[in-house]
Amino acid sequence: MAYKRMMTLLKATNKVIDVLKAFIKANYPFFLAYVLNLCVFSFIYVLGQLPLYFLVFSIELSLFIGGCFFLFKFSKYYKRFRLLERLDKDPFETLKQLSSNHDPSEAFFHLKIENLMGEIQQIKKKSLQRNASQMDYFTLWLHQIKTPISAISLLMQRDTKSLFSHQMEQELVQIENYTHMALNYLKIEQSGSDLDFVQVSLDRVIKETVKKSSILFIYKHIQLDYQEIDKSVLSDEKWLKVLVEQIVSNSLKYTPEGGKIKIYMSPTTEDQLIIEDTGIGIRSEDLPRIFERGYSGFNGRIHEKSTGLGLFLSQEITKRLGHGMSIESTVGKGTKVMIDLARTSLIKEY
Repeated sequence: MAYKRMMTLLKATNKVIDVLKAFIKANYPFFLAYVLNLCVFSFIYVLGQLPLYFLVFSIELSLFIGGCFFLFKFSKYYKRFRLLERLDKDPFETLKQLSSNHDPSEAFFHLKIENLMGEIQQIKKKSLQRNASQMDYFTLWLHQIKTPISAISLLMQRDTKSLFSHQMEQELVQIENYTHMALNYLKIEQSGSDLDFVQVSLDRVIKETVKKSSILFIYKHIQLDYQEIDKSVLSDEKWLKVLVEQIVSNSLKYTPEGGKIKIYMSPTTEDQLIIEDTGIGIRSEDLPRIFERGYSGFNGRIHEKSTGLGLFLSQEITKRLGHGMSIESTVGKGTKVMIDLARTSLIKEY
C-alpha cells in the first residue's frame, strides 16, 4: 500500500516538474527580461556608489515580488494544463472553463473552437445515421436476395439433367458467399457491435464451414485433408466462423481442379490453426499489401476473381477478436494461412 502511494506521489511530482519545465519554456522571454532588469539596477547601484545593504534589500524585495508573481502565473498555467487534459472527455465544458479563466481577447478563439466542435458532432451524428441506414438497407437486401437464391436452388434440384447444373450450383454458392461477405464487411465497419467470447469448438466451426462449401469441394475435385482437432479456443464463435469461411473460400477460389486443401493445428506453435492449399499462390511483391482494402494483387487482376475485400475483412476480424494472422505463399505451389488463436494481442476498439 505504501509502495503504491509512493509511486502515485512520484508520478504526480514528475507531472508537476514537466509542467514547470513547459511553463519556464513558454515564459522564457519574461524570465530573461527579469534577470536583465536585476542586472541593470545592480549596475546603477554600483555606479551610484550607494550602500550595499540598499542593493541587497532591493534584490530581496524584487525576488519576493517576482516569486509571488511567478507562483500566481504558474498556478494559473497549471490549472489551464489540467483543464486541457480533460478536453477529450468533456470538450464543451472544458472550453467554457478555459474561457472564464482568461482575458476576453481569447473569447473569440474559444467560441470558434466550440463552433467547430459542434459542427464535428453534427457530422459524426449524420455519419452514424447514414451508416445505420446503409446497414438497414443491406440487411434488408440480403434477406430479399435469399428468396431468389433459394428459388434457383430448388429449380436446379428439380432439373438435374441440365448440362450446366454443376456450374450453376457452383456459381450459386459463390453468390451466397459474396452476399454474406458484403454484409459482414458492413458489420465489421460498424462501431459498438457486441462480441461474445466463449470457449469455441474448432471442430464445429471447421465442419460447418466445409459443409457449407461442400459443393465446391466436390465439383472442383479438391481433396480435403482434415482430421478432428478436438480443440477449443476462447473467441467469438460467429466471427471466428466468418474468418474461417473467408480463408477456406479464398483457398477454393484460387485452387485449381484436383488440388488439395489441408486444415490442421500447428505442430510447433500452440493454438495456431493452419489452412494450407495447393493453389496458384501469391507473388512475393504482393504479400506486403494483401491485407489492404481493395488490393487484389497480380493474380486477382489476371483471373478477375478478386474483390480485394476478403483478406482485408479477415485481417479486421482477427484484430477485432484479439487473434493474429500471417500468410506464407509461393507462386505455383500454394498458400499457407496461419491464424493465431491464443488472443495474445489487444482487441481492437471500435
